[in-house]
Amino acid sequence: METIGQLPELGLIIVTALADSINPCVIGVLLFLVAFLNKTFGSRNRMLLGGLYYTVVVYITYLVLGLGIVQVAVSFDFARTFYMFAAGIALIAGMLEIKDYLWYGKGFTLQIVPGGADRIKYYTQKIEDLQKMHPVLGFLLIGVVGIFVVLIELPCTGAPYLAILGVIAEGNNIREAIPLLLLYNLVFILPLLVVIGLSYAGKTEAMASWRNENRGLMRLGIGMFLLLLGEYMIYSVA
Repeated sequence: METIGQLPELGLIIVTALADSINPCVIGVLLFLVAFLNKTFGSRNRMLLGGLYYTVVVYITYLVLGLGIVQVAVSFDFARTFYMFAAGIALIAGMLEIKDYLWYGKGFTLQIVPGGADRIKYYTQKIEDLQKMHPVLGFLLIGVVGIFVVLIELPCTGAPYLAILGVIAEGNNIREAIPLLLLYNLVFILPLLVVIGLSYAGKTEAMASWRNENRGLMRLGIGMFLLLLGEYMIYSVA
């Protein structure tokens, strides 16, 4: 991709989506949710349905956000400016992720919105309360949690997606953006489906332990990838 109007490479979209989806923030929240659903519903089948419902809501929410941002960038003719802004965010986020690998929790860090974790626990408690009174309403509230989680996770997970939105917007064609965003978000949720499947098989605690042991390496990998992605974006328009 060297000039505005060219489609971004599918490989870049797929790799970025995978890097986005293995973020410890995303996996951590999902593991908490499936453990909660398993306990609340008392059924692995209902936990599976709840997890799949949550994942579908996440997919749709990310897709709508992405389409909205690309539409605005293209409609108001600042796709190139947005592209360079997204490249800068990728570089800054990459450095912060590497910083967290070296000095976790010190200084400014990429994390969910302050108070977000407490709010998630509040909503899950509401799910439990509604489940006792009206199971259908309790189940539907999982969708609200999915939308809320996407929004509060953006500071922690948004940099890869923002970078790809910049790449896609540079094409200046919203019709071409739609299938690319459908693909990105499909790849993004695949690891979530794997987590849900392993949880259904009774591996939730094992996955939680693995996440805690490897979250530093996950941040390092994401950080290095974001630096490369940001450099690539800047180089491609130089």
